[in-house]
Amino acid sequence: MYYKGCALWWMFLLGCFFYSLLEILARGYTHWTMMLTGGTVSVILYQFHLKAPPHTLLLQCLCGALIITAIEFSVGVLDNLYLGWNVWDYSNMPCNLYGQICLPFTGLWFLLCIPAFAICRVVRKRFHVPLYSS
Repeated sequence: MYYKGCALWWMFLLGCFFYSLLEILARGYTHWTMMLTGGTVSVILYQFHLKAPPHTLLLQCLCGALIITAIEFSVGVLDNLYLGWNVWDYSNMPCNLYGQICLPFTGLWFLLCIPAFAICRVVRKRFHVPLYSS
């Protein structure tokens, strides 16, 4: 018997905590939408990890970075451009798109996917969730 629902909740809570913590460490504050974004990203990365073939960490990290960047863009368009909350602005960063995403942060997401997928493995084993589960 495995506990996939518990694993998903743990991933959501871990994502909320670590994403917010990273923002606080980097710029001194965070926004409540970033907590929800971090939780959502973690659950999606976990689901991706369950489906990914073993021994593909670099490919998983590349896909993870693209997933995070896509979610960040979506949240940025909603929070910053549509609602005008100005949660972040990457306009001064190189290779940015509407100030919502930029290439340097996509690279950072790639690197952060390495420990993120390690956490996914720990959670998967802790809750006895098989690989390739639906």
